[in-house]
Amino acid sequence: MSRSKALQYYILARLLLAPLMILTIVTLVFLLLRATPGDPVDALLSGRAADEAKEELRQRLGLADPLLVQYLRYLGKILQFDLGTSITSQGQNVWEIIWQHFPATLELSLFGMTIAFLVGVGVGALSASKPNSAFDAGGRLFGIITYAIPMYWFGMILQLIFSVQLGWFPLGTRFPLALEAPPTITGLYAIDSLLNGNISQLLTSLYYLALPSLTLGILISGIFERIVRVNLKETLKADYVEAARARGIAERRILFAHALKNALIPVITILGLTFASLLGGAVLTEVTFSWPGLGNQLYQAISERDYTTVQGIMVFFGAIVVFASILIDIVNAYIDPRIRY
Repeated sequence: MSRSKALQYYILARLLLAPLMILTIVTLVFLLLRATPGDPVDALLSGRAADEAKEELRQRLGLADPLLVQYLRYLGKILQFDLGTSITSQGQNVWEIIWQHFPATLELSLFGMTIAFLVGVGVGALSASKPNSAFDAGGRLFGIITYAIPMYWFGMILQLIFSVQLGWFPLGTRFPLALEAPPTITGLYAIDSLLNGNISQLLTSLYYLALPSLTLGILISGIFERIVRVNLKETLKADYVEAARARGIAERRILFAHALKNALIPVITILGLTFASLLGGAVLTEVTFSWPGLGNQLYQAISERDYTTVQGIMVFFGAIVVFASILIDIVNAYIDPRIRY
């Protein structure tokens, strides 16, 4: 079988697996929410409401039906791309909540991923290029620390230092309430400011974005650093690198023009998993910095026992991770001929 034909079968197989993975996510989220303590009716009416009022609301929301009936009804809505209506947000459609708050999460994730990639690859390349040195030991320590530090704790420490003590950055939120936000085009304030040619709004957007994206990016960068350092060390021992050195090619050119390109192939492979970590970290970062994104909405929905909103946001996040992983697998299959289908 030719490589192109095999690649087509590989892509088809990955696409056919996507619905099964999303169904698994939907089922797990549905069951885990029902297994957690708390009742959305109590959250809405408070514990002092009459039992008759609670039962009436439970019937109206469909929470009194058997679990299987609720599950099949929810699956039917998912198949129609209907994520339901929020229990606590005055009947607001979950899709409206997602489209309203997801741009903030996307902007934070994109800037965080950029910082993570630049810092992780930079530290990993520096560490691998100077084996058994202080740089190498520092790179290993950096990877371990950034992987182990809790996201919310690191965010609070940065707030205490750079916002409370030094006053360099704002404590939270996305844009100052006293100023007019950029007109919505993409929903990403930095991009919208640029498209409108408003440099003042662009600088303000970046100013408020700096600390949350640094928190997210630096901690995620440890994943890139560890992989780049290990793979680049092995690549620098390859025969073609030794041949390049024998021909008198400068070490810097060998590192960046030859070895680093091959060492980055595994980085592409883990981008899907990193993106999942990024979304999980975004939830904690948004709560810490009062960032008005979808992660913050998810946290509030969990606190209020809003089953519908939690299910909808989790399914949305899950679908993004599934399709991002498939896209990364396809890209990796195209650029790396060693992959078998």
